[in-house]
Amino acid sequence: MTEDSGVEKFDPMAVVEPADGEPTEPTDDELRAQCTSFLMGHGRPSPGDVLGELGSLGDELSGDTYGAGGAVAALEARVQELLGKPAVVFMPSGTMAQQIALRIHADRAGRRVVAFHPTCHLELYEGKAYQRLHGLVGRPVGDARELLTVDDLAAVNEPLAAVVFELPQREIGGLLPSWQDLRAQVAHVRETGAAVHLDGARLWECTTFYGRDLHEIAALFDSVYVSFYKGLGGLAGCCLAGDESLVAEAREWRSRHGGTLYSMWPYAAAGLVGLRDRLPRMPRYVEHARAIAAALHTVDGVELRPDPPQTPMMHLQLRGDADSYRAAALRLVTDQKLWVGLHSSPSERAGWRRVELTVGDATLEFTPDQVRDIIASLISQPSPA
Repeated sequence: MTEDSGVEKFDPMAVVEPADGEPTEPTDDELRAQCTSFLMGHGRPSPGDVLGELGSLGDELSGDTYGAGGAVAALEARVQELLGKPAVVFMPSGTMAQQIALRIHADRAGRRVVAFHPTCHLELYEGKAYQRLHGLVGRPVGDARELLTVDDLAAVNEPLAAVVFELPQREIGGLLPSWQDLRAQVAHVRETGAAVHLDGARLWECTTFYGRDLHEIAALFDSVYVSFYKGLGGLAGCCLAGDESLVAEAREWRSRHGGTLYSMWPYAAAGLVGLRDRLPRMPRYVEHARAIAAALHTVDGVELRPDPPQTPMMHLQLRGDADSYRAAALRLVTDQKLWVGLHSSPSERAGWRRVELTVGDATLEFTPDQVRDIIASLISQPSPA
């Protein structure tokens, strides 16, 4: 655990008296700023830490002009090498990249319907932008609580422009289909004349499970989106990979979306750092996640999905309600300056909550037993009979 740094202890339950005399509680961001250790992901590096990482790139740290040259070109070349696709373009957000990819596939096919899992990011978090901006029709397919199957896809009886596959499936715990199932699903989609697009925001995390390199996984798909700020800890941004004509058209759409910024090199440089430093650690993150899962088996009031984890991610079902979870998490802020996140999500099981645990650099600072004890402190004790 991180030792006290000498900073004056912050009481998260204290109130601040504003000028108008109305008391207010500290915001979540203010609470997190007081923490010196973080359980999940890569923690919260300071701007100074990030700048130090960028400076470590040396000659690779050079500027671009509207996405041409410099660190942006270096990142595109590196991703092209990793994924084995003919061409790659950097974009400032995955929301932009995936909408553009699907628009291009739809225009090529002369069809407007795109299919995806019910928990697809395009469906849940983008305000129907695929429809409002690009005139596409979304078709959720399959059970929101389970992985897609060939039977789910075969039940679609209309022409599709494209099908989106997400590896891993974040909203259901980071689940992955078997390699055999994935290949069968992709083959079925191709037989219908639709394109296959990969939401690979966390593709970097999948190689341990499949025992295959990124090049082989990406080869299944017509277009691939990968993110740099999730598993790799970058600032923001992503790349879209595909054939040369798709990427050339995607660059045009990037401009139409306002995404060809004058200077994008800081985001690209952070992506290069993530690929250099954190991509090689993915097997270690997965190993640690599995060790944590094994330690959690001894805790009453916690259930895991998947068990064991298939990537550095897992969902924890914890006994308790939203208020009890938040109160327990606040005590960790007060007593240990430890951030585990103050919010939990509803569970299908009454009297339980769901939280996501992603293993990264910050998590490696804790042993599996320490993580077990922290999680146990977040669980409400059962009511006496």
